[in-house]
Amino acid sequence: MATDQYEELDYSTLGLICGIEIHQQLDTASKLFCGCPTKLRDATDSNFEFFRFLRPARSELGEIDKAALEEILVSRKFLYKSYDTTCLVEADEEPPGQINSEALEISLIIAKLLNMRIVDEVHTMRKTVIDGSNTSGFQRTAYIGSDGNIETPFGKVGIGILCLEEEAAKIIDDGGDEIVFSLDRLGIPLVEIGTKPDIISPSQAREVAQYIGMILRSTGRVKRGLGTIRQDVNVSIKGGARVEIKGVQDLNLIEKIVEFEVLRQAKLLEIKAELNRKKTNVVYEIVNVTSIFNSTTSKVISKSLKSGGVVLACLLRRFDGALGSEIQPGRRLGTELSDRAKRAGVGGIFHTDELPAYGITEEEVKTLRGFLMAEDDDCIVMVAAPMNRAKNALQAVLVRAEEATKCIPEETRRALVDGTSEYMRPLPGSARMYPETDVPSVRITMGWLNGLKLPELFDERAERFTRQYGLRSEQAKVMARSPNYQLFEDIIIQYNVAPSMVARALVTTPIELAKEDIPVSNLTDRHYLDSFALIAEGRIAKEGLIELLRELAEHPELRADEGASKIGIVDMNGSDLQALVHEIVIGKIDLVKERGNRAIDPLMGLVMKELRGKVDGSLVSAILKKEIENILNQ
Repeated sequence: MATDQYEELDYSTLGLICGIEIHQQLDTASKLFCGCPTKLRDATDSNFEFFRFLRPARSELGEIDKAALEEILVSRKFLYKSYDTTCLVEADEEPPGQINSEALEISLIIAKLLNMRIVDEVHTMRKTVIDGSNTSGFQRTAYIGSDGNIETPFGKVGIGILCLEEEAAKIIDDGGDEIVFSLDRLGIPLVEIGTKPDIISPSQAREVAQYIGMILRSTGRVKRGLGTIRQDVNVSIKGGARVEIKGVQDLNLIEKIVEFEVLRQAKLLEIKAELNRKKTNVVYEIVNVTSIFNSTTSKVISKSLKSGGVVLACLLRRFDGALGSEIQPGRRLGTELSDRAKRAGVGGIFHTDELPAYGITEEEVKTLRGFLMAEDDDCIVMVAAPMNRAKNALQAVLVRAEEATKCIPEETRRALVDGTSEYMRPLPGSARMYPETDVPSVRITMGWLNGLKLPELFDERAERFTRQYGLRSEQAKVMARSPNYQLFEDIIIQYNVAPSMVARALVTTPIELAKEDIPVSNLTDRHYLDSFALIAEGRIAKEGLIELLRELAEHPELRADEGASKIGIVDMNGSDLQALVHEIVIGKIDLVKERGNRAIDPLMGLVMKELRGKVDGSLVSAILKKEIENILNQ
């Protein structure tokens, strides 16, 4: 199905409530609770590894978080790769140090930019996480502020919370029973920003994420690149439930994520109404049906049986057709049940809404129905796997099937690249949080807050560049977001050169040269400053700037004047220029007599090609016009 089929969804009538969480890595010298660098490493550089098995712990109130509890359906081994930049804190063999003051300062600046009420004292908490992404079984997080707000074209949106926390370890291999993590990312400072549920449309969700991202990048102190910023989207509709969709890395995907989750919940409500009309019944009985498939031609089932597995089945009364109902493009209610089963470590499920298929014959389906005494309007779900996993998987299927008759479950889902989502775990509760006793609190004084230097926001800077330097709107936006924005202003302040030319040289020219495999990373601020000094002094023409920057990128040891002399773009004297233009015009006298003044464009190209940027184009144009007039007046 195409996205535009769902654009007619009436979000107001459906009662859409939406909020987003943004996770942004901070660009600090060291990690949040140790002195290790925040540089990412290649896994092949690992010089040591160790493994852990993690189990959930009870909170101070004696409760176990339901999300953590589900993680132990399958016992997994977590292998961690460490480096010469890894310390004992990351391995959870040594208590953490004090919270990184640089990271704390950046988070306070962000909180002020978001108009938040900042806490008087920062306390660090532990958040239970036993999916292996942290060696300790918990993530450290510190509450910074609340009750902020931002203005959007769709209205004001509240910012409910800002936390400073440590980034998780990165998965580099998932073998099912064993997951391999890299510890280079673990502990990088990260801000988590959560809006209030004030967002009422997919387009507003995208606008809010874009605006908060702009604020973060405006600080100049956040990491850039793939994986350094992630968006989580919280969505619910009337009669539905809050669902968190994690890991949206593409800003352009947010609208589709919201649209498809609204669609999913609306479709699940329709399925629920139909199941209740049919008076369905989930039978909590799991039956061993292995004998039916001893001679099966299904490769999946036969492979499982050969490795010691079994085939178990359960009966869903009057569920026939429900599991095949589409709830998102390419995803059905049966997919939801399969997602739950996979959490127990199986590859998936079979159900009679899609059988016969996968090598399972019509005769086997008929025998299966007879064995379970299934009616025509019943549905059967099967799993082929080792006994314990198969049993746990079907128990999870039965729970999800009963939920389909009662409610839309609150859960955390993973964003997929097409805008749909898949089940990850139950929505965590308050039982996952408890105090971190190893990290001292930090007092936030008014003197500290008042002394923070707030950056100019990108949007404000772009408006100023348009107003102050006459840049076009799009060029101003690009220049305002460029890391070279300060160099741009320094050049204009020091030299009498056109701002648009400086903007092109700093933004467009490096891109063009990079396409030619020119090492533009070699260009320094001094290269740019000295190049524009030559233009301001009239020693080279502006047309020669690209050639000069190319030469300096390839030979960064040269000064700008040395590079200009080497490639011969030092400005010509007047008599030499006059002679060169005259010679070219005389050589094309027939063209001049044929076209008259219209010959100036092709002749201009010939002259500038010969000069290779030695002379300003406006001067060349003036001399050309005079030469053409002399010929035409003869």
